[in-house]
Amino acid sequence: MAFTRSVLLPVDMQVAFDDPKWPRRWNDAVDSNGLALLDAWRRHSLPVIHVRHDSVTPGSTLAPGRPGNAFRPGFGPVGNEALVSKSVNSAFIGTDLDLRLKRLDIRRVVVFGITTDMCVSTTVRTGANLGYEMILVEDACDCFDLPDGRGGTIPASTSHQVHVATLGFEFARVVTTQGLIGELTAEAA
Repeated sequence: MAFTRSVLLPVDMQVAFDDPKWPRRWNDAVDSNGLALLDAWRRHSLPVIHVRHDSVTPGSTLAPGRPGNAFRPGFGPVGNEALVSKSVNSAFIGTDLDLRLKRLDIRRVVVFGITTDMCVSTTVRTGANLGYEMILVEDACDCFDLPDGRGGTIPASTSHQVHVATLGFEFARVVTTQGLIGELTAEAA
């Protein structure tokens, strides 16, 4: 697999998701895996476009100017890395992401972030529908426990597993952090 026409797209790696207002998350390795991907991508001088959720919902922990809007430590743009600001679930809707990718002649978009079942999934689905080859780094994603609407809770790990399966079936190639870094390293050798 050639990475020359690929971009890394970290989605919503923001401090807000540590706020106790949010339900329990499941993936304790989301930050370390995401940072490993960023490090590998940068070492190979490949493009990175960061996605930040700038909520327009009053009182949101993700609203601009709120502490939670900041990137998690190590996840903000470095040097000339681009930033796309969104206010909906898909990084392609209401932004110039598609135009940026076309200008860079990108064919493959490697996605990770928070949350698997919301903004990551919606971005992957939209990207696939626009014709990009989408790659989901499943162990560099995280999501929350969710109410099931009947008084119970769907565990975050279950929600993650179902969304990864759905995305892998129709919208993306699903990989792990170490698997993708191995592919990148082998190609560069």
